[in-house]
Amino acid sequence: MTNTARIDSADARLLLALAAHPRATAVALADQTGMSRNTVQTRLTALERTGGVGSFERRISPAALGYPLTAFVTTKVVQRRLDDVAAALAAIPEVLQVHGLTGESDLLVHVVATDAEDLYRIAGDILDHPGVERTNTALVMRQLVGYRITPLLWRAAGAR
Repeated sequence: MTNTARIDSADARLLLALAAHPRATAVALADQTGMSRNTVQTRLTALERTGGVGSFERRISPAALGYPLTAFVTTKVVQRRLDDVAAALAAIPEVLQVHGLTGESDLLVHVVATDAEDLYRIAGDILDHPGVERTNTALVMRQLVGYRITPLLWRAAGAR
Protein backbone atom coordinates (compact mmCIF):
# COMPACT_ATOMS: atom_id res chain seq x y z
CA MET A 1 0.00 0.00 0.00
CA THR A 2 2.88 2.35 -0.69
CA ASN A 3 0.90 4.34 -3.28
CA THR A 4 -1.87 5.29 -0.83
CA ALA A 5 -2.83 8.92 -1.24
CA ARG A 6 -3.03 11.04 1.87
CA ILE A 7 -6.58 11.47 3.15
CA ASP A 8 -7.54 15.11 3.62
CA SER A 9 -10.23 16.48 5.95
CA ALA A 10 -12.94 16.28 3.27
CA ASP A 11 -12.09 12.62 2.61
CA ALA A 12 -12.12 11.98 6.36
CA ARG A 13 -15.59 13.55 6.71
CA LEU A 14 -16.80 11.43 3.80
CA LEU A 15 -15.35 8.24 5.33
CA LEU A 16 -16.89 9.05 8.73
CA ALA A 17 -20.30 9.40 7.04
CA LEU A 18 -19.72 6.12 5.21
CA ALA A 19 -18.62 4.38 8.43
CA ALA A 20 -21.80 5.58 10.16
CA HIS A 21 -23.99 4.52 7.22
CA PRO A 22 -22.17 1.87 5.15
CA ARG A 23 -25.10 1.39 2.75
CA ALA A 24 -25.59 5.10 2.08
CA THR A 25 -25.90 6.22 -1.51
CA ALA A 26 -23.67 8.89 -2.99
CA VAL A 27 -26.62 11.30 -2.77
CA ALA A 28 -27.11 10.56 0.95
CA LEU A 29 -23.37 10.94 1.59
CA ALA A 30 -23.41 14.24 -0.28
CA ASP A 31 -26.25 15.47 1.96
CA GLN A 32 -24.41 14.38 5.11
CA THR A 33 -21.09 15.95 4.13
CA GLY A 34 -22.25 19.06 2.29
CA MET A 35 -20.42 17.95 -0.88
CA SER A 36 -21.92 17.52 -4.31
CA ARG A 37 -22.84 14.00 -5.44
CA ASN A 38 -20.18 14.18 -8.18
CA THR A 39 -17.52 15.21 -5.65
CA VAL A 40 -18.51 12.33 -3.36
CA GLN A 41 -18.35 9.83 -6.22
CA THR A 42 -15.00 11.19 -7.46
CA ARG A 43 -13.47 11.07 -3.98
CA LEU A 44 -14.75 7.55 -3.28
CA THR A 45 -13.40 6.32 -6.62
CA ALA A 46 -10.01 7.91 -5.92
CA LEU A 47 -9.92 6.40 -2.40
CA GLU A 48 -10.66 2.94 -3.81
CA ARG A 49 -8.06 3.31 -6.58
CA THR A 50 -5.26 4.48 -4.27
CA GLY A 51 -5.98 2.01 -1.46
CA GLY A 52 -7.35 4.61 0.95
CA VAL A 53 -10.43 2.41 1.29
CA GLY A 54 -9.86 -1.30 1.75
CA SER A 55 -11.97 -4.31 1.01
CA PHE A 56 -15.33 -5.18 2.45
CA GLU A 57 -13.78 -8.39 3.87
CA ARG A 58 -12.73 -6.78 7.17
CA ARG A 59 -16.39 -6.58 8.20
CA ILE A 60 -16.97 -10.34 7.93
CA SER A 61 -16.56 -12.23 11.19
CA PRO A 62 -14.43 -15.39 10.97
CA ALA A 63 -16.50 -16.81 13.85
CA ALA A 64 -19.64 -16.52 11.71
CA LEU A 65 -17.85 -18.68 9.13
CA GLY A 66 -17.06 -21.35 11.75
CA TYR A 67 -13.62 -20.09 12.84
CA PRO A 68 -14.06 -18.95 16.46
CA LEU A 69 -10.37 -19.25 17.45
CA THR A 70 -7.92 -16.49 16.63
CA ALA A 71 -4.17 -16.78 17.10
CA PHE A 72 -0.99 -14.97 16.20
CA VAL A 73 1.99 -17.01 15.08
CA THR A 74 5.35 -15.29 15.29
CA THR A 75 7.64 -16.80 12.72
CA LYS A 76 11.41 -16.78 12.22
CA VAL A 77 12.35 -17.37 8.58
CA VAL A 78 15.46 -17.86 6.48
CA GLN A 79 15.77 -14.36 4.99
CA ARG A 80 16.51 -15.47 1.45
CA ARG A 81 13.31 -17.57 1.56
CA LEU A 82 11.04 -14.76 2.77
CA ASP A 83 9.14 -14.42 -0.52
CA ASP A 84 8.62 -18.19 -0.72
CA VAL A 85 7.34 -18.27 2.85
CA ALA A 86 4.99 -15.34 2.21
CA ALA A 87 3.58 -17.08 -0.88
CA ALA A 88 3.09 -20.31 1.09
CA LEU A 89 1.32 -18.43 3.88
CA ALA A 90 -0.96 -16.70 1.37
CA ALA A 91 -2.01 -20.15 0.14
CA ILE A 92 -3.33 -21.14 3.60
CA PRO A 93 -6.99 -20.03 3.77
CA GLU A 94 -6.92 -19.63 7.56
CA VAL A 95 -4.12 -17.04 7.35
CA LEU A 96 -5.83 -13.65 7.48
CA GLN A 97 -2.80 -11.36 7.54
CA VAL A 98 0.98 -11.51 7.57
CA HIS A 99 3.11 -8.61 8.78
CA GLY A 100 6.88 -8.30 8.43
CA LEU A 101 8.50 -7.40 11.74
CA THR A 102 11.73 -6.12 13.18
CA GLY A 103 13.26 -7.87 16.17
CA GLU A 104 13.44 -11.53 17.15
CA SER A 105 10.67 -12.69 14.83
CA ASP A 106 10.39 -11.93 11.14
CA LEU A 107 6.66 -12.38 10.61
CA LEU A 108 3.48 -11.96 12.59
CA VAL A 109 0.89 -14.30 11.13
CA HIS A 110 -2.76 -13.73 12.06
CA VAL A 111 -4.70 -16.99 11.78
CA VAL A 112 -8.15 -18.34 12.60
CA ALA A 113 -9.16 -21.91 13.36
CA THR A 114 -12.24 -24.01 14.00
CA ASP A 115 -10.86 -25.52 17.21
CA ALA A 116 -7.59 -26.39 18.99
CA GLU A 117 -6.92 -29.37 16.72
CA ASP A 118 -7.39 -27.21 13.64
CA LEU A 119 -5.03 -24.58 15.08
CA TYR A 120 -2.45 -27.31 15.68
CA ARG A 121 -2.75 -28.33 12.01
CA ILE A 122 -2.41 -24.74 10.78
CA ALA A 123 0.63 -24.08 12.98
CA GLY A 124 2.13 -27.31 11.62
CA ASP A 125 1.44 -26.19 8.03
CA ILE A 126 3.32 -22.96 8.73
CA LEU A 127 6.23 -24.75 10.41
CA ASP A 128 6.40 -27.33 7.60
CA HIS A 129 7.71 -24.79 5.09
CA PRO A 130 11.48 -25.25 4.54
CA GLY A 131 12.04 -21.49 4.88
CA VAL A 132 10.53 -21.38 8.37
CA GLU A 133 13.05 -21.88 11.17
CA ARG A 134 10.82 -21.48 14.23
CA THR A 135 7.31 -20.44 15.26
CA ASN A 136 5.55 -19.45 18.45
CA THR A 137 1.76 -19.49 18.66
CA ALA A 138 -0.28 -17.25 20.94
CA LEU A 139 -4.01 -17.90 21.23
CA VAL A 140 -6.24 -14.85 21.52
CA MET A 141 -8.31 -15.23 24.70
CA ARG A 142 -10.49 -12.17 24.01
CA GLN A 143 -10.32 -9.02 21.98
CA LEU A 144 -9.99 -5.92 24.15
CA VAL A 145 -9.92 -3.29 21.40
CA GLY A 146 -11.19 -4.27 17.98
CA TYR A 147 -9.88 -2.94 14.70
CA ARG A 148 -10.91 0.68 14.47
CA ILE A 149 -10.08 3.67 12.37
CA THR A 150 -12.78 6.15 13.39
CA PRO A 151 -10.65 8.00 16.00
CA LEU A 152 -8.04 8.69 13.33
CA LEU A 153 -10.74 9.81 10.88
CA TRP A 154 -12.07 12.26 13.49
CA ARG A 155 -8.55 13.62 13.90
CA ALA A 156 -8.05 13.90 10.12
CA ALA A 157 -11.44 15.63 9.79
CA GLY A 158 -10.25 18.24 12.28
CA ALA A 159 -12.73 17.28 15.00
CA ARG A 160 -12.16 16.14 18.60
